[in-house]
Amino acid sequence: MKGVNNLKPNIVLIMVDQMRADCMSIEDHPVVDTPNIDQLARQGIRFSNAYAATPTCVPARASIMTGMSQTKTGRVGYQEKVEWNYEHTLAGELVKSGYHTQAIGKMHVYPARNLCGFHNVVLHDGYLHYNRKKHENLELESFNLTGDDYLPWLKSKAGSSSDLIDIGLDCNASTVARPWHLPESLHPTNWVVSESIDFLRRRDPGKPFFLKMSFVRPHPPFDPPQAFYDMYKDLDLPVPPVGDWVSREDIDREGLNPVTLKGNVPDQRFKRAQAAYYALITQIDYQIGRFKNAMEEYGVLDNTVIMFVSDHGELLGDHCYFRKALPYQGSVRVPFILSDPGDLLQLHQNEKINNPVELRDIMPTLLDIANVPVPDTVDGQSVLSLCKGNNKWRKYIHGEHAYGKLSHHYLTDGKEKYIWYSQTGEEQLFNLQNDSKELENLSSKEKNRLTYWRHILIKELTGREEGYTDGEQLFIGKEPKNILNNHNFSSSK
Repeated sequence: MKGVNNLKPNIVLIMVDQMRADCMSIEDHPVVDTPNIDQLARQGIRFSNAYAATPTCVPARASIMTGMSQTKTGRVGYQEKVEWNYEHTLAGELVKSGYHTQAIGKMHVYPARNLCGFHNVVLHDGYLHYNRKKHENLELESFNLTGDDYLPWLKSKAGSSSDLIDIGLDCNASTVARPWHLPESLHPTNWVVSESIDFLRRRDPGKPFFLKMSFVRPHPPFDPPQAFYDMYKDLDLPVPPVGDWVSREDIDREGLNPVTLKGNVPDQRFKRAQAAYYALITQIDYQIGRFKNAMEEYGVLDNTVIMFVSDHGELLGDHCYFRKALPYQGSVRVPFILSDPGDLLQLHQNEKINNPVELRDIMPTLLDIANVPVPDTVDGQSVLSLCKGNNKWRKYIHGEHAYGKLSHHYLTDGKEKYIWYSQTGEEQLFNLQNDSKELENLSSKEKNRLTYWRHILIKELTGREEGYTDGEQLFIGKEPKNILNNHNFSSSK
């Protein structure tokens, strides 16, 4: 590995929240424009079959920060207020190796101010429900219930009454949108980059740095600045795919609920949300360009490796579903780019790798780049080996999510996908090579392939505390858990 000085390479992990993998120009999306993200990919490697095994914020971020699978972290569903006491974290291992570490933006850990191994956290988690409940937090200052750093800054700039809910959009509403009501410079996306640029100014120049720059958007609320919304509001936007296996019935008119999971949303309402979602991605893209310019000004761009990734996707109307957690491509497939502007790693740039990778692979990859030992608690693998032609990579990804009646498990190798709904027994099989939009359920036609994947799932679930299988067959209706009892949260485990 070559470098421009005798320090280890700097590392920037750019995380976005709820961004679909297909919403990039380089993925040939028909309307979304992402020139700076495209350039990150052109200066590195794009992993086209990257997945979130447990596609909601908390469990996904646990795998990113620990390198562990969802069964090792114990987080197989979404549950807040579960302490993060992992023995080994990405930032903690880099600190041990002499890195100056900084997190800016979203963490979504518990307690909210948990450092998770970083030297410092400048925090904005968005609307953190459990800390926003004033009737349960009377002992805290009402102006800053979350310990959030963005909110008091916003109040100092826009007025003491300014808050996240002023715009009238729910933080989980994927079907409604409106433009940001304040100057663009006050938007949380711009704030994350402003704080990140300030870190370049105040970092320790005698150490390599690790910066986790974590955006809350394009997670709802869908509130892009007007200039970005205007880029998309009048375009002919793509129609979401709806499979032949989908019921379009919406007797209770759930589509009228702004935070619906499924339903028939009024066309104009949905088009505004779709345009705003795309606009938020382009806003992030432009701010990444702003940060890269600052890196050049501070002379660190060519000695920095950049990883760009999302914690999960957004269904955005696919198969009449919204939000995330479900096993379909819009929800589980994520952007995953390893960019090397200074050619420090001497990889073949502007290439695409199709092997299945997962969020747990981030920690071992970045430790590998820093030449730091990977703890034996880590389940993931360094994707650098893939870049160098490793032919012993994993064959598939096992994903899952406890989700009430929609609790499920999925398996994919990037070519096929098998889904089992644990509460109903419904099985689905998709040929992703011929049907990337998952329009045709092949479970009744491809019995041999269905049996093949079912046996793999039985193997994966054998011994699980929920009792999903006896090693011979799958059992329907076993109660799913958000948190496994045999988790690995602390060093005492």
